[in-house]
Amino acid sequence: MATRRGEKIGWTAGWLGGFLWVAALSFLFLFQGKFLPGITGLALFGLAAAAIVALAPWRHPATPYWKLMLLPYALFLASAAWAVWSWGGPGGAGFHAWNGLWILPALIPLGSAGRRKWADGEVGPDREGAR
Repeated sequence: MATRRGEKIGWTAGWLGGFLWVAALSFLFLFQGKFLPGITGLALFGLAAAAIVALAPWRHPATPYWKLMLLPYALFLASAAWAVWSWGGPGGAGFHAWNGLWILPALIPLGSAGRRKWADGEVGPDREGAR
């Protein structure tokens, strides 16, 4: 349990999986000849991947999870705005104001992770039985 490999995979693969649709949609736009949306989408995906790796909780064990998740969530919201813009704005994408409510369930981890930190899960001689 010293390496906490499953948690590391969960953070990295979970966040990257959440952004795969941006890369897929970017390649679709590039295939369609829409180069500006395609390139900006790939840049957004690259930024998200860099943020996921740079803000990994094991790199910042004393920082609460909610703080580490702020930038990836901001990029997630930016990618939703990018997708709407890429499809021609709210009208062209068939977007209505109520569709924004679909984002709310994705924000649940901000509240459920609360003030937890990576260091809270460490088990050692001074933290016997702490989980």
